[in-house]
Amino acid sequence: MKVVSVIGITDSGKTTTIENIIKELRLRNYTVGTVKEIHFHNFKMDVEGTNTDRHKKAGSQLVTARGENETDILFQEKLSLAKILSFYNHDYVILEGVREKSIPKILTAHNINGIEDRLDETVFAISGRVSSELDMYKDIPSINGITHIQKLVDLIEKNAIEFFQDKKEARYKVVIGGKEVNISAELQELLCHTMQVMTKELGLHIENEDTGICIRKRDL
Repeated sequence: MKVVSVIGITDSGKTTTIENIIKELRLRNYTVGTVKEIHFHNFKMDVEGTNTDRHKKAGSQLVTARGENETDILFQEKLSLAKILSFYNHDYVILEGVREKSIPKILTAHNINGIEDRLDETVFAISGRVSSELDMYKDIPSINGITHIQKLVDLIEKNAIEFFQDKKEARYKVVIGGKEVNISAELQELLCHTMQVMTKELGLHIENEDTGICIRKRDL
């Protein structure tokens, strides 16, 4: 999973640039996730008086709203970037407004002064409104995220960093059709727990951990 951030002041072209980055990455058959940093102390997604708001006020420390087409999990705290990214399993995650020093960045600005205010060694490209006025600034390419999005995404492919998650060590091996299946430790745990519950419901007690379950289609 590769990560890059787009930073810049309000109305400098951040979100428009990100929209076009997402579209171009999807055209290249990458899976894409995004994270939006909100620089507002009192920000919250939930609305006063909703059922989920009442859950929170009653003391629930984690609230989930589950609908037909969307599921929202509301943490009552600011999560670290590493924790947030642990929920993603995409080729690219595009961050908006995230300024962590370890993340390579595209800087959007209105003018050169806006570039200077936020320019540091992690910026590998300039975009947004100022990109219509210059092609290069201090050896950093300035690329319009609307008219030259392919060129900008080419740079993203070269400069985005790999985000390595701390992998939970697998305790099980899952074999399907005689072949070991390469899946995450979390999914292995879920599958094994599900099978344990199913066998218990069937009144079976399996002592041997090396257990195979065969499912065949019945001839009619």
